[in-house]
Amino acid sequence: MASPGFSAPGGVAVVGSGLIGRSWAMLFASAGFRVKLFDIEPRQVTDALVSLRKEMKMLELSGYLKGQLGAEEQLSLISGCSDLQEAVEGALHVQECVPENLELKRKLFAQLDKIANDHVVLSSSSSCLLPSKLFAGLAHVKQCLVAHPVNPPYYVPLVELVPHPETAPATVDRTYALMRRVGQSPVRLLREVDGFALNRLQYAVIAEAWRLVEEGVVSPGDLDLVMSDGLGLRYAFIGPLETMHLNAEGMLSYCDRYSEGMKRVLKTFGPVPEFSGATAEKVHQAMCVKVPDDAEHLAARRAWRDGCLMRLAQLKRQLPQ
Repeated sequence: MASPGFSAPGGVAVVGSGLIGRSWAMLFASAGFRVKLFDIEPRQVTDALVSLRKEMKMLELSGYLKGQLGAEEQLSLISGCSDLQEAVEGALHVQECVPENLELKRKLFAQLDKIANDHVVLSSSSSCLLPSKLFAGLAHVKQCLVAHPVNPPYYVPLVELVPHPETAPATVDRTYALMRRVGQSPVRLLREVDGFALNRLQYAVIAEAWRLVEEGVVSPGDLDLVMSDGLGLRYAFIGPLETMHLNAEGMLSYCDRYSEGMKRVLKTFGPVPEFSGATAEKVHQAMCVKVPDDAEHLAARRAWRDGCLMRLAQLKRQLPQ
């Protein structure tokens, strides 16, 4: 596959104008890319552009807008589109952001496969659908991969790059370079695995958190504090493997010192929880004491979360790596 690169001027197509699609559009525009934001419903595109203007103006006023361009300049790079072929025409990269439904995504990529040239990268935002299922049988399979962002992508930079077994190395390299250019932190998965890396780690934590509450070891509120005021503070800057390395005289020292204890504790872990029944009701009630589950309270708490993430991201950018 030829590699024309991503030097401006360049075009990106974002397919799907929901929360993830809007975040991708903002990220690409922040780096100076022309963005065509596609949705099958013209009204949804119009609403998305209104939402983008409001959010980017707010970010500019608060000093958290990414990139060197002002909000108006970035907004001028984003246009709406309700014709898929028009959206993809001339694009160097297509980022799919439709709902997490295998058949819906497969149908969309079959359409993209018919109109794509031999240079464009076809990328899915899927959080857990395997590339081997998403892209099976496509003529342009070498140009396909998953680029899974973390919600909300504008504030959390990680992107998991997951190739199909037939994805060309050049496709991964180009996407990695593009993600770095728009300020994200891409990681390469060397092969596909169910749940990718982030959700496998997240689900392991969620499962043990659930078991600890279910078995009456700790309350739901205190369980969350273990992460937010304990592990989470550390993991915001270093991962579990570096934590091991630093918590002894290097990794080999840590394994020698703690491996028997870790194996003993791990053997006490229970089966996969059902995530239902009495425990689900108990956790739900505890969460609602802190954040009632109506739309207004949830939206306010998400806004608070996003503000915290913005400030944390700004701090991390200021610190040496």
